[in-house]
Amino acid sequence: MNVFKRIFKMGQAETHSALDKLENPIKLTEQGIRDLKKDLDSSLKALAEVKAMAIRSRNDLQTSKNKAKDYENKAMLLLKKAQNGDLEAADADRLASEALVKKEEELEQAKRSQEEVNRFEGNIGQLDQNVKKIRSTISKYENELKTLKARVKVSEATKKLNKQMAQIDSSSTVTMLERMKDKVAQDEALAESYGEIANESKSIDDEIDKALEGGENQAKASDSLAALKNKLGME
Repeated sequence: MNVFKRIFKMGQAETHSALDKLENPIKLTEQGIRDLKKDLDSSLKALAEVKAMAIRSRNDLQTSKNKAKDYENKAMLLLKKAQNGDLEAADADRLASEALVKKEEELEQAKRSQEEVNRFEGNIGQLDQNVKKIRSTISKYENELKTLKARVKVSEATKKLNKQMAQIDSSSTVTMLERMKDKVAQDEALAESYGEIANESKSIDDEIDKALEGGENQAKASDSLAALKNKLGME
């Protein structure tokens, strides 16, 4: 029991350092549970044996009581036979006395059997309490073992994650991110520059086309005006 008190008292600590100090907690706890189960088997065997002896003592007690009653009945029958003249009085008294002696012997045996029954029942009560206590302890430690396994698993996962995080070069990561930001900014500026060039080229073409279109319209208007004046004889 002391090993379990030591294990679980230490296991109650919440820090990872406390878990690191546990000396193979899983194995120690599992071995302790196996030992308790062996104790449980031994206690159950002892309990069964004592119960068997108690049953035998109760049977012996009842047998002795029955025999004592039988001897008493026989003594009474012997005296009645003598009273009826079927048996000599002297023989009846002698045999009745012997029967009563046997009766007393059986009563003494019944008394001893009763004492044994009382003692065995006391032992049974004590052993039964021990069995219940061991079972309760096993159940308790099995539950705590599950918790302990979970804590160890979480602790190992946390340590692994922390180790991985510690191995990351923060300065190189920042440098890489800055380079990525610069590259993106350059790409954005280049895209904007190409857009402006495309817009400038398009504006010039539009201006040329517009100028040419305006000239043609003006020439057509002048020709139409001259033709109209000629028709009216204004020239």
